[in-house]
Amino acid sequence: MHRLDRSLIAGLPAFQGLDDSSLDAILQSASSLRVTKDQAIFDQDSDAHSFFVLLDGRVQVVKSTPDGQQVVVRYIVPGELLGIAQALGRTTYPASAIAVVDCVVLAWPGKLWPEFATAYPSFGMNTYRTVGSRLSDIQAQVVEMATEQVEQRVAHCLLRLIKQSGKQTNDGITIDFPISRQDIAEMTGTTLHTVSRLLTGWEEKGLVKSGRQQVTVVEPSRLSVLAEGTARDNI
Repeated sequence: MHRLDRSLIAGLPAFQGLDDSSLDAILQSASSLRVTKDQAIFDQDSDAHSFFVLLDGRVQVVKSTPDGQQVVVRYIVPGELLGIAQALGRTTYPASAIAVVDCVVLAWPGKLWPEFATAYPSFGMNTYRTVGSRLSDIQAQVVEMATEQVEQRVAHCLLRLIKQSGKQTNDGITIDFPISRQDIAEMTGTTLHTVSRLLTGWEEKGLVKSGRQQVTVVEPSRLSVLAEGTARDNI
């Protein structure tokens, strides 16, 4: 089997603080996988057989509710961990992970997570930091859902996405992976119709540009004002 090079993970948040020999030891039990666009890396409620690091691509984390609705929880960008059910004390995955574009991931058997966390304390600490950050993000989204108008929620969603995966273009800051209006609706607890109406209105006012599975924020500062709910008709 081709030996994986430590440069693949050196410097990634989960592995910061580890020396070369530790990185080599961790990689000995890793396998590299290619995942094609729209393929599931893992499915909600299935056995948490592995945990992963995304090396290339974008991954959508989707949770199905008991009544059959789909909620887009977050997007994973290169360098991030995913499938870390063991860090949550779970034996099954709490959500599904779907490749938004063709992806490359490193996978480890799930049973190794507690061993790694014990043998490499900084890895365990970095993983828990990731979990804490994501729980904090989810909490913020829950508060938004409960307290904000839908246009504020959608504005906050777009601002989060360009902060995480924004690419400067001639038109503004483009979310650099395919994202549909339905995806945005599922991230903000609203309907496709409402998202379409908002984006069309914002396009007319010069805040955003949107095409098929692409959104560009033209005026981030004006969108921020809208997200905070401090402006209405003057935007």
